[in-house]
This record gives sequence, C-alpha cells and structure tokens, in this order.
Amino acid sequence: MIGEFCVIGLGRFGWSLATALARSGQSVLAVDRNPETVQAIAPEIDASVCCDTTDEAALGELHLERTTSTIVAIGAEAKEASILTTALLRQAGVPRIVGRAVSDLHARVLLAVGAHEVVNPEKEMGARVARRLARPSILEQVPLGDDADLAEVEVPEAFVGKTLVDLDVRRRFDVSVVAVRRGGRVISNVLGLGPLESGDVLVVIGAPAAVGRLGALA
Repeated sequence: MIGEFCVIGLGRFGWSLATALARSGQSVLAVDRNPETVQAIAPEIDASVCCDTTDEAALGELHLERTTSTIVAIGAEAKEASILTTALLRQAGVPRIVGRAVSDLHARVLLAVGAHEVVNPEKEMGARVARRLARPSILEQVPLGDDADLAEVEVPEAFVGKTLVDLDVRRRFDVSVVAVRRGGRVISNVLGLGPLESGDVLVVIGAPAAVGRLGALA
C-alpha cells in the first residue's frame, strides 16, 4: 500500500510525525529497518514496512514516487543513511522529499543531494521555547514568510473591557487581528465581538517585531 505520506525512520521524531499525520486523517506509510519498531507502529497507521532504505533495490520496491511527500526522519546517529536515502529518493523521482537535519551542515548536504525541504526539529523547538520564555504571553508563533508571523497572544489587561475598534490595534501595533479565541470558541467576526474579556487570546498576523511588541504589553 502506498500512502499519501511516507515517513522513513521511526525514532521519536519520525514516530510522532507518522502518528500525528495519521490522526489528522492522512494516509501514511512508515518505514524503518527495525522489525520490532515497524510492528509496534502498525496499529496506528495505514501501513508499515521493514526496509533498509540505503539499499537501492529494496527502496525501489516501495515505489515512493507515488507518494505526495516522503519525509526522511532518520536520526542523528545515522546521518550517512539519511543522506544516501535522500539521494536515492531524488534519483527515483519522488515528488517531494523533506529531510530531517541535525545541523546546518547536514541541512546543506541534504539539499545538495536532492531534498526539496529540510527541517531541524531540535533547532526549531529550541527557538520556540526561547520565544515562549522571553514572551510568555505569546502562546504560539508560526512564521508565514520572510517578514510575517501568525501568533496567538494573550489579551493584555489594558485591553480588557475595550473593543478592537476602540483599541485600533492595526494602526497602533502594526498587526492584524484575524480572530479571537475565547474559551473553546474561535470568533472570526472580530469587529462585531464587543469588549474583550480577561483570558481572551488574539490571533494576529504581523512582522515578528510587531508581534513581540504586542506580546510585551501583557
């Protein structure tokens, strides 16, 4: 069976990624060279296969060129295997290869041998934790491009009891409020919301520095 997504390497990152994709309704094929790991993940996804992906013939039998995306999630202890697997996937015509890098050099090599995109989970998590510690009021912050972030920001106490129209957040802080999260609801009609309440969360888009200035108010 060929899934929309294939995850190669079932360490902590690969396992988490494969099962999260499956829970979101995606079709997932998981691949690892350890038969016990392959057997353990089988109940949680569509299909799992034991395969040494550095073996060109064995990898070819998986027909991963039919997938939408293949993620090479092989861990830090096997960088050579991740590089060789990525090169073989590109040679096989896999349409989208996402490589997991453990360093900047590793990332450059993966891109050079054929990865279309590279992620560094440890580096990204470190940056995310640093932002969270520096600005506790910014609950989530996701880059959208070169100079725009999507973020969730706790409503500053100074905003409570006032409407977004009164506050004129876009002009004063150079961010756009696209929604407000209140309890278990996400309210998109922000202009008709009425006064903000303590515990509300603003969903905003703006430059990282602008989001930081808003977060510093809380």
